[in-house]
Amino acid sequence: MSRLERNWQYAEQYPTETDALVRARRLSLELGIEPVSRAVAAHLSGIVAMSGARTICELGTGVGVSGLALLRYAPEATLTSIEIEPEHLRQARGVFADAGVASARLRFIEGDAGQVLPRLNLGAYDLAVIDADPEQLLDHFEHALQIVRPGGTILVPNAFAHGRVTDPASRDSATNHLRDLLSTVGDSPAIAPVLSPAGDGLLILTRLDI
Repeated sequence: MSRLERNWQYAEQYPTETDALVRARRLSLELGIEPVSRAVAAHLSGIVAMSGARTICELGTGVGVSGLALLRYAPEATLTSIEIEPEHLRQARGVFADAGVASARLRFIEGDAGQVLPRLNLGAYDLAVIDADPEQLLDHFEHALQIVRPGGTILVPNAFAHGRVTDPASRDSATNHLRDLLSTVGDSPAIAPVLSPAGDGLLILTRLDI
């Protein structure tokens, strides 16, 4: 194992998690949902804490692993979470209730993010997380850029697509969408991009106030 691999492994194992996060992660795996890694969850928690985000929009609820991480250090933040699978949303409601998150802080929307996002208020969110259908990634990003306020941030987990993004031989549609997004934001004067190697990659995009 190389030094970089040891560093990555240590960073992945370093974060501690609440009992609620551990239970949600276990439930995700039981249902065949791949949750964000512990390191990515820690990034989500830390970014919300550092930025002081109060209004958060999440595309892809799953059963609540990312959502719990987003709210972990932000007792006054509210979360709007969009999920297309009714059973996942039902499970998530139970996960948040068991974690003691007040229902007033949560807004669950069942539906396709591509149809829901255009109905959300422009500039209404401090932070958005895109963890939904990768085939719609570019459309989701364009909408997220509109609902996030200037100075706000968009987070894209799974930015490496299980290593396919960095493999020149991988040419599937979802991987190409990720490459297109990485290229677009890398050249944009309106966005400050950061690509973290945590987990399966976390793309951090801050909308500049220009």
